[in-house]
Amino acid sequence: MARQVYIRFFLCFMIAVPLAAQQTLTNVKNDTLQPPPSEITSDTIALTVADMEQMELQEKPTQLNDGEVSYARILSKYNLKDSPEAAKYDSLWLKQLHANASLYDSIYKDVSQLEIDTTYHYSLDTDTLKSRLAKLDQRTPFNISYNPSLENVIKMFLTRKRDFIERMLVSSQFYFPMFEQELDNYNIPLEIKYLAIIESALNPRAKSRVGATGLWQFMYGTGRMLDLGVSSYVDERSDPIKSTKAACQYLSQLYNIFEDWDLVLAAYNSGPGNVNKAIRRSGGRTNYWNIRRNLPRETAGYVPAFLAVMYIFEYAKEHDLAIGKVERPFFETDTVKIKKMITFDQISELVGVDKEELEVLNPSYKLDIIPYVDGKNYTLRLPVSAIGKFVNNEDAIYAQVEQQIEAEEKPLPQLVTAQDRIRYRVRSGDYLGKIAERYGVGVSQIKRWNGLRSNNLRIGQRLTIYPRKPVTSKATASKPSNTASKTAIPDGTKIHTVQQGDSLWTISRKYPGITVDNLKEWNGIKGSNLQPGTVLKLCDCSS
Repeated sequence: MARQVYIRFFLCFMIAVPLAAQQTLTNVKNDTLQPPPSEITSDTIALTVADMEQMELQEKPTQLNDGEVSYARILSKYNLKDSPEAAKYDSLWLKQLHANASLYDSIYKDVSQLEIDTTYHYSLDTDTLKSRLAKLDQRTPFNISYNPSLENVIKMFLTRKRDFIERMLVSSQFYFPMFEQELDNYNIPLEIKYLAIIESALNPRAKSRVGATGLWQFMYGTGRMLDLGVSSYVDERSDPIKSTKAACQYLSQLYNIFEDWDLVLAAYNSGPGNVNKAIRRSGGRTNYWNIRRNLPRETAGYVPAFLAVMYIFEYAKEHDLAIGKVERPFFETDTVKIKKMITFDQISELVGVDKEELEVLNPSYKLDIIPYVDGKNYTLRLPVSAIGKFVNNEDAIYAQVEQQIEAEEKPLPQLVTAQDRIRYRVRSGDYLGKIAERYGVGVSQIKRWNGLRSNNLRIGQRLTIYPRKPVTSKATASKPSNTASKTAIPDGTKIHTVQQGDSLWTISRKYPGITVDNLKEWNGIKGSNLQPGTVLKLCDCSS
Protein backbone atom coordinates (compact mmCIF):
# COMPACT_ATOMS: atom_id res chain seq x y z
CA MET A 1 0.00 0.00 0.00
CA ALA A 2 1.47 3.30 -1.00
CA ARG A 3 1.72 5.77 1.88
CA GLN A 4 2.14 9.53 2.03
CA VAL A 5 4.08 11.34 4.65
CA TYR A 6 3.21 14.99 5.16
CA ILE A 7 5.20 16.59 7.97
CA ARG A 8 5.03 20.25 8.73
CA PHE A 9 8.53 21.45 9.34
CA PHE A 10 9.54 24.82 10.67
CA LEU A 11 11.52 26.74 8.13
CA CYS A 12 15.04 25.58 7.37
CA PHE A 13 15.35 23.18 10.24
CA MET A 14 12.10 21.39 9.70
CA ILE A 15 11.00 20.29 13.13
CA ALA A 16 7.62 18.63 12.80
CA VAL A 17 4.64 20.51 14.26
CA PRO A 18 3.57 18.27 17.17
CA LEU A 19 -0.11 18.10 16.38
CA ALA A 20 -1.61 14.85 15.15
CA ALA A 21 -3.97 16.69 12.86
CA GLN A 22 -0.97 18.21 11.09
CA GLN A 23 0.87 14.95 10.42
CA THR A 24 0.24 12.39 7.72
CA LEU A 25 2.27 9.65 6.12
CA THR A 26 3.86 9.79 2.68
CA ASN A 27 5.64 7.65 0.15
CA VAL A 28 5.68 7.41 -3.58
CA LYS A 29 5.07 4.09 -5.36
CA ASN A 30 4.34 3.13 -8.94
CA ASP A 31 3.84 6.77 -9.95
CA THR A 32 0.65 7.05 -7.86
CA LEU A 33 -0.10 8.95 -4.68
CA GLN A 34 -2.57 7.73 -2.05
CA PRO A 35 -5.12 10.31 -0.90
CA PRO A 36 -4.32 11.64 2.59
CA PRO A 37 -6.57 11.22 5.64
CA SER A 38 -9.66 13.43 5.73
CA GLU A 39 -8.28 15.51 8.59
CA ILE A 40 -5.85 17.28 6.24
CA THR A 41 -6.76 20.92 5.88
CA SER A 42 -6.99 22.84 2.65
CA ASP A 43 -3.46 24.19 2.84
CA THR A 44 -1.95 20.70 2.94
CA ILE A 45 -0.55 19.60 -0.38
CA ALA A 46 -2.41 16.48 -1.49
CA LEU A 47 -2.82 14.63 -4.73
CA THR A 48 -5.42 11.87 -5.14
CA VAL A 49 -5.39 8.87 -7.44
CA ALA A 50 -8.19 10.49 -9.42
CA ASP A 51 -6.06 13.59 -9.86
CA MET A 52 -3.26 11.44 -11.18
CA GLU A 53 -5.50 9.58 -13.61
CA GLN A 54 -6.82 12.84 -15.03
CA MET A 55 -3.37 14.34 -15.54
CA GLU A 56 -2.33 14.95 -19.13
CA LEU A 57 1.09 15.99 -20.31
CA GLN A 58 1.25 19.56 -21.46
CA GLU A 59 3.72 18.41 -24.08
CA LYS A 60 4.17 14.95 -25.52
CA PRO A 61 7.32 13.47 -23.93
CA THR A 62 10.19 12.85 -26.27
CA GLN A 63 11.97 9.54 -26.36
CA LEU A 64 14.92 9.28 -24.00
CA ASN A 65 17.93 8.74 -26.21
CA ASP A 66 21.55 8.33 -25.08
CA GLY A 67 20.90 9.95 -21.75
CA GLU A 68 18.91 12.88 -23.15
CA VAL A 69 15.98 13.88 -21.02
CA SER A 70 12.87 15.71 -22.03
CA TYR A 71 12.65 18.80 -19.84
CA ALA A 72 8.94 19.03 -20.60
CA ARG A 73 8.48 15.46 -19.34
CA ILE A 74 10.31 16.17 -16.11
CA LEU A 75 8.28 19.29 -15.35
CA SER A 76 4.86 18.19 -16.52
CA LYS A 77 4.55 14.47 -15.84
CA TYR A 78 3.80 14.94 -12.16
CA ASN A 79 2.28 18.35 -11.75
CA LEU A 80 1.87 18.23 -7.96
CA LYS A 81 -0.64 20.72 -6.67
CA ASP A 82 0.05 23.25 -3.94
CA SER A 83 -2.15 25.76 -2.21
CA PRO A 84 -1.40 29.08 -4.01
CA GLU A 85 -1.87 31.00 -0.75
CA ALA A 86 0.48 28.68 1.14
CA ALA A 87 3.05 28.84 -1.64
CA LYS A 88 2.92 32.65 -1.50
CA TYR A 89 3.68 32.62 2.25
CA ASP A 90 6.52 30.17 1.73
CA SER A 91 8.06 32.45 -0.87
CA LEU A 92 7.77 35.51 1.39
CA TRP A 93 9.40 33.67 4.27
CA LEU A 94 12.28 32.49 2.12
CA LYS A 95 12.87 35.95 0.70
CA GLN A 96 12.93 37.35 4.25
CA LEU A 97 15.55 34.84 5.33
CA HIS A 98 17.67 35.34 2.24
CA ALA A 99 17.59 39.12 2.68
CA ASN A 100 18.65 38.89 6.32
CA ALA A 101 21.95 37.16 5.49
CA SER A 102 23.74 40.53 5.33
CA LEU A 103 22.83 41.43 8.92
CA TYR A 104 25.55 39.23 10.39
CA ASP A 105 28.42 41.61 9.60
CA SER A 106 26.61 44.40 11.42
CA ILE A 107 25.87 42.52 14.64
CA TYR A 108 29.31 40.90 14.71
CA LYS A 109 31.03 44.28 14.59
CA ASP A 110 28.72 45.89 17.13
CA VAL A 111 29.00 43.10 19.72
CA SER A 112 32.75 42.56 19.34
CA GLN A 113 33.46 46.30 19.67
CA LEU A 114 30.66 47.17 22.08
CA GLU A 115 31.41 50.12 24.34
CA ILE A 116 29.05 49.37 27.21
CA ASP A 117 29.90 52.57 29.06
CA THR A 118 28.75 54.80 26.19
CA THR A 119 25.48 56.61 26.96
CA TYR A 120 22.63 56.45 24.43
CA HIS A 121 19.61 58.74 24.59
CA TYR A 122 16.29 56.92 24.60
CA SER A 123 13.06 57.54 26.48
CA LEU A 124 13.22 54.71 29.00
CA ASP A 125 12.65 55.43 32.67
CA THR A 126 15.37 53.83 34.82
CA ASP A 127 12.93 52.78 37.54
CA THR A 128 10.71 51.09 34.96
CA LEU A 129 13.72 49.27 33.54
CA LYS A 130 14.76 48.11 37.00
CA SER A 131 11.28 46.73 37.63
CA ARG A 132 11.20 44.83 34.32
CA LEU A 133 14.68 43.40 34.80
CA ALA A 134 13.69 42.22 38.28
CA LYS A 135 10.72 40.36 36.79
CA LEU A 136 12.96 38.78 34.16
CA ASP A 137 15.39 37.72 36.87
CA GLN A 138 12.60 35.93 38.73
CA ARG A 139 11.71 33.72 35.79
CA THR A 140 15.12 32.95 34.30
CA PRO A 141 18.27 31.27 35.67
CA PHE A 142 20.43 34.18 34.51
CA ASN A 143 21.68 36.81 36.95
CA ILE A 144 19.71 39.75 35.63
CA SER A 145 20.13 42.82 37.75
CA TYR A 146 20.15 46.47 36.83
CA ASN A 147 23.40 48.28 36.25
CA PRO A 148 24.15 51.37 34.13
CA SER A 149 26.20 49.39 31.61
CA LEU A 150 23.29 47.07 30.82
CA GLU A 151 20.98 50.07 30.47
CA ASN A 152 23.40 51.59 27.94
CA VAL A 153 23.43 48.41 25.86
CA ILE A 154 19.63 48.12 25.90
CA LYS A 155 19.30 51.74 24.74
CA MET A 156 21.90 51.13 22.02
CA PHE A 157 19.79 48.28 20.59
CA LEU A 158 16.62 50.38 20.83
CA THR A 159 18.20 53.25 18.91
CA ARG A 160 21.06 52.26 16.61
CA LYS A 161 19.93 48.64 16.10
CA ARG A 162 16.17 49.13 16.09
CA ASP A 163 15.73 47.98 12.48
CA PHE A 164 17.90 44.95 13.17
CA ILE A 165 15.77 43.99 16.19
CA GLU A 166 12.53 44.34 14.22
CA ARG A 167 13.85 42.07 11.50
CA MET A 168 15.01 39.53 14.07
CA LEU A 169 11.55 39.59 15.66
CA VAL A 170 10.23 38.30 12.34
CA SER A 171 13.04 35.88 11.44
CA SER A 172 13.06 34.35 14.91
CA GLN A 173 9.65 32.89 14.18
CA PHE A 174 11.35 30.55 11.70
CA TYR A 175 14.03 29.37 14.12
CA PHE A 176 12.88 29.68 17.70
CA PRO A 177 10.38 26.78 17.74
CA MET A 178 13.14 24.38 16.69
CA PHE A 179 15.64 25.93 19.12
CA GLU A 180 13.19 25.65 22.01
CA GLN A 181 12.48 21.99 21.25
CA GLU A 182 16.18 21.06 21.32
CA LEU A 183 16.95 23.23 24.36
CA ASP A 184 14.10 21.56 26.22
CA ASN A 185 15.42 18.11 25.22
CA TYR A 186 18.73 18.97 26.91
CA ASN A 187 17.13 20.73 29.90
CA ILE A 188 18.76 24.03 28.91
CA PRO A 189 17.04 27.40 29.61
CA LEU A 190 14.87 28.32 26.66
CA GLU A 191 16.19 31.88 26.79
CA ILE A 192 19.44 30.57 25.30
CA LYS A 193 17.63 30.85 21.95
CA TYR A 194 18.52 34.56 21.99
CA LEU A 195 22.18 33.57 21.81
CA ALA A 196 21.86 32.73 18.10
CA ILE A 197 20.84 36.33 17.38
CA ILE A 198 24.01 37.64 18.98
CA GLU A 199 26.15 34.90 17.42
CA SER A 200 24.95 34.92 13.82
CA ALA A 201 21.92 37.20 13.31
CA LEU A 202 20.11 33.92 12.53
CA ASN A 203 22.19 33.34 9.39
CA PRO A 204 23.13 29.64 8.94
CA ARG A 205 25.97 30.59 6.58
CA ALA A 206 27.47 33.31 8.79
CA LYS A 207 31.27 33.14 9.07
CA SER A 208 33.40 35.27 11.38
CA ARG A 209 36.82 36.71 10.57
CA VAL A 210 38.44 33.85 12.54
CA GLY A 211 36.41 31.11 10.85
CA ALA A 212 33.55 30.51 13.31
CA THR A 213 30.60 29.31 11.22
CA GLY A 214 26.85 28.81 11.30
CA LEU A 215 23.91 29.80 13.47
CA TRP A 216 25.90 28.93 16.59
CA GLN A 217 29.34 30.03 15.32
CA PHE A 218 31.42 26.91 15.87
CA MET A 219 35.15 26.98 15.20
CA TYR A 220 36.53 24.13 13.11
CA GLY A 221 38.01 22.23 16.07
CA THR A 222 34.92 22.55 18.24
CA GLY A 223 32.75 21.42 15.34
CA ARG A 224 34.89 18.33 14.80
CA MET A 225 34.74 17.57 18.52
CA LEU A 226 30.95 17.64 18.25
CA ASP A 227 30.89 15.46 15.09
CA LEU A 228 30.07 18.29 12.68
CA GLY A 229 31.83 17.30 9.47
CA VAL A 230 33.58 19.77 7.17
CA SER A 231 34.74 19.24 3.60
CA SER A 232 35.25 21.40 0.53
CA TYR A 233 31.57 20.92 -0.31
CA VAL A 234 29.80 20.41 3.01
CA ASP A 235 29.98 22.26 6.32
CA GLU A 236 27.63 20.71 8.87
CA ARG A 237 28.21 23.69 11.16
CA SER A 238 25.78 25.45 8.79
CA ASP A 239 23.16 22.72 9.09
CA PRO A 240 20.46 24.26 11.35
CA ILE A 241 19.33 20.99 12.92
CA LYS A 242 22.74 19.36 13.40
CA SER A 243 24.39 22.54 14.65
CA THR A 244 21.59 23.23 17.14
CA LYS A 245 21.94 19.74 18.62
CA ALA A 246 25.71 20.27 18.80
CA ALA A 247 25.22 23.66 20.50
CA CYS A 248 23.02 22.02 23.14
CA GLN A 249 25.65 19.37 23.78
CA TYR A 250 28.40 21.97 24.11
CA LEU A 251 26.35 24.24 26.37
CA SER A 252 25.55 21.26 28.61
CA GLN A 253 29.27 20.46 28.86
CA LEU A 254 30.07 24.04 29.81
CA TYR A 255 27.34 24.11 32.45
CA ASN A 256 28.78 20.95 34.01
CA ILE A 257 32.02 22.92 34.43
CA PHE A 258 30.77 26.32 35.66
CA GLU A 259 27.25 25.63 36.99
CA ASP A 260 26.38 29.25 36.17
CA TRP A 261 24.65 30.24 32.94
CA ASP A 262 26.26 33.69 32.75
CA LEU A 263 29.70 32.07 32.86
CA VAL A 264 28.54 29.48 30.33
CA LEU A 265 27.73 32.29 27.90
CA ALA A 266 31.13 33.89 28.47
CA ALA A 267 32.87 30.51 27.99
CA TYR A 268 30.84 29.83 24.83
CA ASN A 269 32.20 33.02 23.33
CA SER A 270 35.81 33.09 24.53
CA GLY A 271 36.48 29.52 25.68
CA PRO A 272 36.46 28.05 29.20
CA GLY A 273 40.19 28.73 29.59
CA ASN A 274 39.72 32.49 29.31
CA VAL A 275 36.87 32.41 31.82
CA ASN A 276 38.97 30.46 34.31
CA LYS A 277 41.82 32.97 33.94
CA ALA A 278 39.39 35.86 34.46
CA ILE A 279 38.12 34.21 37.66
CA ARG A 280 41.68 33.84 38.98
CA ARG A 281 42.58 37.43 38.08
CA SER A 282 39.45 38.61 39.87
CA GLY A 283 40.49 36.98 43.12
CA GLY A 284 38.23 33.94 42.77
CA ARG A 285 35.02 35.88 42.10
CA THR A 286 32.55 34.07 39.85
CA ASN A 287 29.90 36.71 39.17
CA TYR A 288 30.11 37.73 35.51
CA TRP A 289 29.98 41.46 36.26
CA ASN A 290 32.89 41.08 38.67
CA ILE A 291 35.14 39.25 36.19
CA ARG A 292 34.04 41.12 33.04
CA ARG A 293 37.03 43.48 32.95
CA ASN A 294 39.40 40.50 32.90
CA LEU A 295 37.72 38.86 29.91
CA PRO A 296 38.68 39.45 26.25
CA ARG A 297 37.19 42.67 24.93
CA GLU A 298 34.54 41.12 22.68
CA THR A 299 33.38 38.82 25.48
CA ALA A 300 33.08 41.79 27.83
CA GLY A 301 30.20 43.05 25.70
CA TYR A 302 28.85 39.63 24.78
CA VAL A 303 26.75 38.80 27.85
CA PRO A 304 25.33 42.35 28.14
CA ALA A 305 24.29 42.13 24.49
CA PHE A 306 22.59 38.79 25.13
CA LEU A 307 20.72 40.14 28.16
CA ALA A 308 19.73 43.26 26.23
CA VAL A 309 18.27 41.21 23.37
CA MET A 310 16.41 39.03 25.87
CA TYR A 311 14.92 42.08 27.55
CA ILE A 312 13.90 43.72 24.26
CA PHE A 313 12.26 40.55 22.91
CA GLU A 314 10.33 40.10 26.15
CA TYR A 315 9.20 43.75 26.18
CA ALA A 316 8.97 44.42 22.43
CA LYS A 317 5.38 45.69 22.55
CA GLU A 318 6.19 48.10 25.39
CA HIS A 319 8.83 49.69 23.15
CA ASP A 320 6.50 49.89 20.12
CA LEU A 321 8.69 47.61 18.03
CA ALA A 322 7.09 46.53 14.77
CA ILE A 323 6.52 42.78 14.83
CA GLY A 324 5.71 41.41 11.39
CA LYS A 325 2.48 39.46 11.28
CA VAL A 326 3.15 35.80 10.57
CA GLU A 327 0.38 34.28 8.50
CA ARG A 328 2.02 30.88 8.26
CA PRO A 329 5.17 30.38 10.38
CA PHE A 330 6.04 27.07 8.80
CA PHE A 331 6.03 25.34 5.48
CA GLU A 332 6.09 21.77 4.32
CA THR A 333 9.30 20.11 3.18
CA ASP A 334 10.73 16.66 2.72
CA THR A 335 14.16 15.24 1.98
CA VAL A 336 15.49 12.84 -0.63
CA LYS A 337 18.82 11.04 -0.48
CA ILE A 338 21.18 12.06 -3.26
CA LYS A 339 22.39 9.25 -5.54
CA LYS A 340 24.75 11.29 -7.73
CA MET A 341 26.47 14.64 -7.49
CA ILE A 342 24.11 17.45 -8.43
CA THR A 343 24.23 21.25 -8.34
CA PHE A 344 21.67 23.76 -7.15
CA ASP A 345 21.55 25.23 -10.66
CA GLN A 346 20.60 21.85 -12.09
CA ILE A 347 17.98 21.22 -9.41
CA SER A 348 16.50 24.67 -9.95
CA GLU A 349 16.30 24.18 -13.72
CA LEU A 350 14.88 20.65 -13.64
CA VAL A 351 12.53 20.82 -10.66
CA GLY A 352 11.49 24.46 -10.84
CA VAL A 353 12.65 25.65 -7.40
CA ASP A 354 14.46 28.99 -7.12
CA LYS A 355 18.15 28.73 -6.32
CA GLU A 356 17.73 31.19 -3.44
CA GLU A 357 15.14 28.86 -1.94
CA LEU A 358 17.50 25.90 -2.29
CA GLU A 359 20.23 27.85 -0.49
CA VAL A 360 17.90 28.62 2.42
CA LEU A 361 16.70 25.03 2.68
CA ASN A 362 20.16 23.48 2.26
CA PRO A 363 22.64 25.93 3.85
CA SER A 364 25.32 23.34 4.70
CA TYR A 365 26.36 22.90 1.04
CA LYS A 366 29.04 25.55 0.70
CA LEU A 367 29.46 25.60 -3.08
CA ASP A 368 25.79 25.05 -3.96
CA ILE A 369 26.72 21.51 -4.95
CA ILE A 370 25.52 18.34 -3.22
CA PRO A 371 28.24 15.69 -3.52
CA TYR A 372 27.80 11.93 -3.62
CA VAL A 373 30.18 10.09 -1.30
CA ASP A 374 30.12 6.40 -0.38
CA GLY A 375 29.13 5.99 3.26
CA LYS A 376 27.59 9.46 3.52
CA ASN A 377 23.89 10.21 3.44
CA TYR A 378 23.77 13.64 1.86
CA THR A 379 20.20 14.76 1.33
CA LEU A 380 18.37 17.42 -0.66
CA ARG A 381 15.58 19.26 1.11
CA LEU A 382 12.75 20.51 -1.10
CA PRO A 383 9.24 21.87 -0.62
CA VAL A 384 6.69 19.03 -0.71
CA SER A 385 5.27 20.59 -3.86
CA ALA A 386 8.56 19.76 -5.63
CA ILE A 387 9.60 16.52 -3.94
CA GLY A 388 7.26 14.42 -6.07
CA LYS A 389 8.72 15.85 -9.28
CA PHE A 390 12.18 14.85 -8.14
CA VAL A 391 11.41 11.39 -6.75
CA ASN A 392 9.20 10.25 -9.63
CA ASN A 393 11.73 11.38 -12.25
CA GLU A 394 15.03 10.56 -10.54
CA ASP A 395 16.44 8.46 -13.40
CA ALA A 396 15.63 11.12 -15.97
CA ILE A 397 17.00 13.91 -13.77
CA TYR A 398 20.29 12.12 -13.07
CA ALA A 399 20.68 11.24 -16.75
CA GLN A 400 20.29 14.90 -17.64
CA VAL A 401 22.69 15.96 -14.89
CA GLU A 402 25.30 13.46 -16.08
CA GLN A 403 24.97 14.73 -19.62
CA GLN A 404 25.37 18.33 -18.49
CA ILE A 405 28.47 17.51 -16.42
CA GLU A 406 30.10 15.72 -19.36
CA ALA A 407 29.37 18.70 -21.60
CA GLU A 408 30.87 21.22 -19.16
CA GLU A 409 34.11 22.80 -20.27
CA LYS A 410 35.35 22.61 -16.67
CA PRO A 411 34.38 19.50 -14.70
CA LEU A 412 33.04 19.83 -11.16
CA PRO A 413 35.82 19.74 -8.55
CA GLN A 414 36.50 16.53 -6.70
CA LEU A 415 35.47 16.30 -3.06
CA VAL A 416 38.20 17.27 -0.60
CA THR A 417 37.59 16.28 3.00
CA ALA A 418 38.59 18.31 6.03
CA GLN A 419 41.47 15.91 6.68
CA ASP A 420 43.00 17.17 3.39
CA ARG A 421 43.01 20.80 4.42
CA ILE A 422 46.28 22.68 4.76
CA ARG A 423 47.41 25.70 6.71
CA TYR A 424 49.23 28.06 4.37
CA ARG A 425 51.59 30.76 5.65
CA VAL A 426 51.50 33.95 3.56
CA ARG A 427 54.91 34.87 2.14
CA SER A 428 56.30 38.03 0.61
CA GLY A 429 54.82 38.55 -2.85
CA ASP A 430 51.75 36.41 -2.19
CA TYR A 431 48.28 37.55 -3.16
CA LEU A 432 44.96 35.72 -3.13
CA GLY A 433 44.89 35.05 -6.87
CA LYS A 434 48.36 33.51 -6.79
CA ILE A 435 47.53 31.27 -3.84
CA ALA A 436 44.19 30.27 -5.36
CA GLU A 437 45.89 29.26 -8.63
CA ARG A 438 48.50 27.21 -6.79
CA TYR A 439 45.90 25.09 -5.03
CA GLY A 440 43.25 25.00 -7.75
CA VAL A 441 40.61 26.91 -5.81
CA GLY A 442 38.82 30.23 -6.17
CA VAL A 443 39.67 33.51 -4.48
CA SER A 444 36.12 33.72 -3.13
CA GLN A 445 36.52 30.27 -1.57
CA ILE A 446 39.72 31.24 0.26
CA LYS A 447 37.97 34.35 1.55
CA ARG A 448 34.95 32.33 2.69
CA TRP A 449 37.05 29.61 4.39
CA ASN A 450 38.99 32.24 6.33
CA GLY A 451 36.36 34.88 6.97
CA LEU A 452 38.26 37.48 4.90
CA ARG A 453 36.35 40.66 4.09
CA SER A 454 38.95 42.09 1.71
CA ASN A 455 41.75 40.87 -0.57
CA ASN A 456 44.47 42.24 1.71
CA LEU A 457 46.97 39.78 3.18
CA ARG A 458 49.84 40.22 5.61
CA ILE A 459 53.13 38.33 5.64
CA GLY A 460 53.00 35.49 8.16
CA GLN A 461 49.20 35.25 8.08
CA ARG A 462 47.87 31.68 8.22
CA LEU A 463 45.17 30.61 5.76
CA THR A 464 43.06 27.46 5.82
CA ILE A 465 42.80 25.98 2.31
CA TYR A 466 41.10 22.86 0.94
CA PRO A 467 43.31 22.22 -2.15
CA ARG A 468 41.83 20.69 -5.27
CA LYS A 469 45.11 19.80 -6.95
CA PRO A 470 48.39 18.32 -5.67
CA VAL A 471 50.75 20.62 -3.80
CA THR A 472 53.99 20.69 -5.80
CA SER A 473 56.95 22.96 -6.28
CA LYS A 474 59.10 23.49 -9.36
CA ALA A 475 61.76 21.23 -7.88
CA THR A 476 59.32 18.38 -7.42
CA ALA A 477 57.07 18.75 -10.43
CA SER A 478 58.51 15.65 -12.08
CA LYS A 479 59.72 12.44 -10.57
CA PRO A 480 63.53 12.15 -10.70
CA SER A 481 65.05 8.99 -12.11
CA ASN A 482 67.83 8.75 -9.52
CA THR A 483 66.03 7.56 -6.40
CA ALA A 484 67.27 5.85 -3.28
CA SER A 485 63.81 4.94 -2.01
CA LYS A 486 63.60 1.34 -0.85
CA THR A 487 59.90 0.98 -1.74
CA ALA A 488 57.95 1.39 -4.94
CA ILE A 489 56.04 4.65 -5.15
CA PRO A 490 52.71 4.69 -7.00
CA ASP A 491 52.44 6.91 -10.05
CA GLY A 492 51.06 10.33 -9.28
CA THR A 493 52.27 10.32 -5.67
CA LYS A 494 53.53 13.67 -4.38
CA ILE A 495 57.23 13.31 -3.62
CA HIS A 496 60.32 15.20 -2.55
CA THR A 497 63.85 14.23 -3.51
CA VAL A 498 66.30 14.90 -0.68
CA GLN A 499 68.96 17.48 -1.59
CA GLN A 500 72.31 18.17 0.06
CA GLY A 501 71.64 20.04 3.33
CA ASP A 502 68.00 18.93 3.60
CA SER A 503 66.61 17.82 6.96
CA LEU A 504 63.15 16.58 7.92
CA TRP A 505 62.44 19.96 9.48
CA THR A 506 63.46 22.01 6.42
CA ILE A 507 61.47 19.72 4.14
CA SER A 508 58.36 20.00 6.31
CA ARG A 509 58.66 23.79 6.11
CA LYS A 510 58.52 23.63 2.31
CA TYR A 511 55.13 21.90 2.30
CA PRO A 512 52.42 23.63 4.37
CA GLY A 513 50.36 21.21 6.43
CA ILE A 514 53.09 18.51 6.56
CA THR A 515 54.99 17.87 9.79
CA VAL A 516 58.20 16.03 10.65
CA ASP A 517 56.15 13.27 12.22
CA ASN A 518 54.17 12.95 8.98
CA LEU A 519 57.36 12.48 6.97
CA LYS A 520 58.66 9.85 9.37
CA GLU A 521 55.40 7.91 9.43
CA TRP A 522 54.75 8.00 5.68
CA ASN A 523 58.32 6.96 4.79
CA GLY A 524 59.17 4.57 7.64
CA ILE A 525 62.00 6.80 8.92
CA LYS A 526 63.28 5.93 12.41
CA GLY A 527 66.00 8.51 12.99
CA SER A 528 66.67 11.93 11.48
CA ASN A 529 69.54 11.29 9.02
CA LEU A 530 68.71 11.64 5.34
CA GLN A 531 70.75 10.67 2.28
CA PRO A 532 70.76 12.97 -0.76
CA GLY A 533 68.72 11.40 -3.54
CA THR A 534 66.26 9.69 -1.19
CA VAL A 535 62.70 10.02 -2.45
CA LEU A 536 60.17 10.89 0.25
CA LYS A 537 56.42 10.49 -0.09
CA LEU A 538 54.42 13.60 0.81
CA CYS A 539 51.16 11.84 1.54
CA ASP A 540 49.74 8.99 3.57
CA CYS A 541 49.50 6.73 0.53
CA SER A 542 50.10 3.02 0.17
CA SER A 543 53.40 2.04 -1.35
